[in-house]
Amino acid sequence: MARWGITLPLTGVPVLDHRALVAELADLGYTDVWSAETAGTDAFTPLALAAQWSDRVRLGTAIAPVYTRGPATLAMTAATLAEVSGGRFVLGIGSSSPAIVERWNGVPFHEPFKRTRDTLRFLKAALAGEKVSEEYETFTVRGFKLERAPAHRVPIMLAALRPGMLRLAGREADGAITNWLGADDVPKVRAEMGGGELAARIFVCPTEDADAARALGRMLISTYLTVPAYAAFHDWLGRGEALRPMHEAWAAGDRRGAGAHVPDEVVDALIVHGSVDECRAHVAKYAANGVDTPVMAVLPTGADQLDLVRALAPGA
Repeated sequence: MARWGITLPLTGVPVLDHRALVAELADLGYTDVWSAETAGTDAFTPLALAAQWSDRVRLGTAIAPVYTRGPATLAMTAATLAEVSGGRFVLGIGSSSPAIVERWNGVPFHEPFKRTRDTLRFLKAALAGEKVSEEYETFTVRGFKLERAPAHRVPIMLAALRPGMLRLAGREADGAITNWLGADDVPKVRAEMGGGELAARIFVCPTEDADAARALGRMLISTYLTVPAYAAFHDWLGRGEALRPMHEAWAAGDRRGAGAHVPDEVVDALIVHGSVDECRAHVAKYAANGVDTPVMAVLPTGADQLDLVRALAPGA
């Protein structure tokens, strides 16, 4: 495979404790480090550190929300990461969710498709060094120009689940970043997107205790897939009926019990688990089905997570 990525920081591991691991990643066969941004670390600081700890891996945000930073701030941050990484940075942006945008940041979550499209168009111009004065549908920028444009072109990828955003990513961005899908779902996503790079965050739980892996998977699935965007995504993928009891329990207020209604086959499709070798083979299936950049997100199992990342490397 051309690419093999890992999501950092690992759950519960302090950011600075990743230094030795990051320095080893390229020799282990990893090509990419991607960050996430929810309620833990921000998307950019860990990558700025990783850029100093390794001069070989590519670095990407998956994703930075388009609402929680102004367009110019996003451009400045991306330009800075591009500089400190020597041109190894990929900016992944997306709409995020109403909880993160509205409840946690106090920003109205209006017209997410248009806001993402407009931010993409602004960033392409700004990062190319252009002076931007433009009235977009969702915001207006007057007279912004980066003081020092990136020396290397900054690729921009979009978080995308359903056809509209996937097509926008294939048409106007450098690719799409998707999430919470099974290996057998990849061809349908790939077909909608068309050209460009397809990256996928894949949840990996390296344990042969299937009951424990499925219990954790059910909890995560009931938390994430009840978000409207993910619910619609899985309706489109064909899991609407299988997930209906979970959605009904969640809507009735039974948040704790909703996960019990997720069938084993759904958990096994969306959560990679088993031995390290089985997990590595399952992730490789995503690549065989059309994912250009599989990005593992290692779930906690009680084992040393740094050692698990080493064991899951393609060269292990």
